Amino acid sequence: MKSYISASMMCADILRLKETLETFDARGVDYLHIDVMDGRFVPNFCLGTDYAKRLRGLSDIPLDVHLMVERPEDKLSWFEPRPGELCSVHYESTPHTRRALAKIREAGARPVIALNPATHYRAIEHLLDEIDAVLVMTVDPGYAGQVLIEAALKKISLLRNWLDATGYGRVGIEADGNVSFVNARRMRAEGANIFVAGSSSVFERGYVLSEAIEKLRENIL
Repeated sequence: MKSYISASMMCADILRLKETLETFDARGVDYLHIDVMDGRFVPNFCLGTDYAKRLRGLSDIPLDVHLMVERPEDKLSWFEPRPGELCSVHYESTPHTRRALAKIREAGARPVIALNPATHYRAIEHLLDEIDAVLVMTVDPGYAGQVLIEAALKKISLLRNWLDATGYGRVGIEADGNVSFVNARRMRAEGANIFVAGSSSVFERGYVLSEAIEKLRENIL
């Protein structure tokens, strides 16, 4: 399965945003990952509707909108999901996950179900026909710069094997949390193919942005 880089925009330098997006475009970054937090589902606030809309005006790279919010089905329209974009909602965030995923599909975007570290991967068994990918949180959601939860690697492996065995090999796996150069290679080996790249890789201090992108790509081929 082809691998993709989804650059975490919460880690981007807002003062160099135009330059950053130009580098992403030149280096073939696949998605711009937008973490949306409401201070309730996770203990933090982050990127909002205006930021997402402005990014669409600055770059043709599709968005990867990660809704870490309660009742996402009521807030999807705020972000206007578009064809070619990914949009993820958390299994734990609403009793109406199927409704939320259907709204994403109706908008033309690609539905993704996100799982917190403690949520069993088979909890989504009844949703497999509704999704294009599963986002596996490899840290607790809410903050950048956390240490990898090692058990998440086994979860990725078990999920990949289960999807393949049950006829859902088309469903991708997105890894989100401490996707360092080394961890990205490990995640890829376990079956992940979409990588949310933030402060541990693409935006790691000490690296030129273009070089960091290429180094990450080498580790996820």
